[in-house]
Amino acid sequence: MDTEFERDCGPKKFSYGELVRATDNFADEKMLGEGGFGGVYLGFLRDSNSYIAVKRVSKDSKQGPREYASEVKIISRLRHRNLVQLLGWCHEQRELLLVYEFMLNGSLDFHLFKEKSSLNWETRNKIARGLASALLYLHEGWEQCVVHRDIKSSNIMLDSSFNAKLGDFGLARLVDHEKGSQTTVLAGTMGYMAPECVTTGKASKESDVYSFGIVALEIARGRKPIDVKAQGKRVRLVEWVWDLYGTGNLLEAADPKLSADYNEQEIECLMIVGLWCAHPDNNFRPSIKEAIHVLNFEAQLPLLPSELPVATYYAPPHSIASLVSRSSGVDSIRPSSHSYSSNVSTSTSSSVASQSASLLHTG
Repeated sequence: MDTEFERDCGPKKFSYGELVRATDNFADEKMLGEGGFGGVYLGFLRDSNSYIAVKRVSKDSKQGPREYASEVKIISRLRHRNLVQLLGWCHEQRELLLVYEFMLNGSLDFHLFKEKSSLNWETRNKIARGLASALLYLHEGWEQCVVHRDIKSSNIMLDSSFNAKLGDFGLARLVDHEKGSQTTVLAGTMGYMAPECVTTGKASKESDVYSFGIVALEIARGRKPIDVKAQGKRVRLVEWVWDLYGTGNLLEAADPKLSADYNEQEIECLMIVGLWCAHPDNNFRPSIKEAIHVLNFEAQLPLLPSELPVATYYAPPHSIASLVSRSSGVDSIRPSSHSYSSNVSTSTSSSVASQSASLLHTG
């Protein structure tokens, strides 16, 4: 593995001792975030006088080695201003460690969902555009198409200037540009996962675009995609915003924390593009390039149906349905979660079973 990493990757190999010293032996007070994968720790490299984030894969994670290898092989070959930079890796002492640039402002979800968000409209709009730019690079700007498979607000990191940087490539897959999709084991996060992923297990550029649409709506509204405490259509963000779009009341979905301090044309555009990307039928979603053209006001807004469309899919295969039913109480269908954030848990209170039923209802 060392030879393969060193041949293919720009990031360097760290020694286990270096990372132990940098994190004060992975001290609890250095922990930035924690998930099923393990923990992420703040580190300081004295030689370079710089802070780092060290991801420590849990020894209990059965798929940890595969996700570790996937992340190193894929993200280390990518270069884009809106992607989290992988600085290095280490697999010694039965440990799997990944070293990233430290993101001073943590993850997007922390800022969107706290009671008093400090993100003004200008910053939110910049974050949405930055995420779109990262996705365009992954889908069309590299030698192979990279399908991320887990785009969500907790995987979008913010640097000191609140520039968006997409991270967590543990579930990412490389596909040929001509194919653009791959059938895999069901993986992703419920609420952000496209309906066809639940029913077919097929990940694609279109399913990444769906997830981008959900995040775009989160940025505009400042809430999670599913809120089990809400009433009626408000439970699912897509369904509620689409209903407001159909009745001509779209601005009612704008985050009240913004105190109406936003550009109406821009926030409406972001929400309409979000709905377009989150269309239940993947055949009617735009490419990320088309979405960017609209966000930049280089193309006209799409004319969407006044009501949320219903896409028809085959019943989910037994293996997928049983996996969903066994996953009750977990927000991500994956072996682990690799995002890190500042003092915030990324888990949701709703179960996979209820979220899957909601998704399948629209599919």
